[in-house]
Amino acid sequence: MRRKLAAGNWKMHGLAADLPEVDQLAALYPAAPVDIVLCPPAPLIDRMAARVATGVIALGGQTCHPAIKGAHTGDISAQMLADAGARYVILGHSERRADHRETDTIVRAQARAAIEAGLVAIICLGETEAERDAGRTLEVVTAQLAGSLPDRATGDTCVVAYEPVWAIGTGRVPSPDQIAEVHGALRRALTGHLGADTAEAIRLLYGGSVKPDNAAGIFAIPDVDGALVGGASLKAADFAAIIDALAAS
Repeated sequence: MRRKLAAGNWKMHGLAADLPEVDQLAALYPAAPVDIVLCPPAPLIDRMAARVATGVIALGGQTCHPAIKGAHTGDISAQMLADAGARYVILGHSERRADHRETDTIVRAQARAAIEAGLVAIICLGETEAERDAGRTLEVVTAQLAGSLPDRATGDTCVVAYEPVWAIGTGRVPSPDQIAEVHGALRRALTGHLGADTAEAIRLLYGGSVKPDNAAGIFAIPDVDGALVGGASLKAADFAAIIDALAAS
């Protein structure tokens, strides 16, 4: 059985003043009903690590450079994230692909670096609204998977997150049938790339306007093993409601 995963992406939000939200979340979960990950901005990782060191919440970065070190001003290596206390890293998020021109090839190199550093790579895929309207969703996401997934991917080293670009931060959510169609296609594609046993072990997350009031319905969809949550992960009460819905699914 794949263990369910709730991952919170704080994006470019969060200051030291927001760290009490982490304390509140940690207090709610002395034991983990599901795997819980928070991915804050890099300057907060080590401070969060000190607050969750004895608890069940794991931390993650929001990207990493493919190189171990070097003349890459402003970038962060996977080793640096691990050294700060991270255990996961989000890679290939649509905002990184769009704003920083991160291609499938770059994401694959980042994932290899993350695995080498002992991190779990959360690899993001998703179609734009124009691609959805053109009927190209499955073509786009399976191509992204093929280009972004490292050869060494296993259930212990990689998670795949489907995040339709048109649903991120908009309040729009694909229908259950649409989500099920994509997750089913991704599971089949993973089987083709890695074999049935390995593919069955890799968790598939849904992301894109996941909120307390729609989480239960999303988690009832086949092949949805959890969520990559944006804005609703910033407040302990909201994220806890999503975690509880996932645990009950």
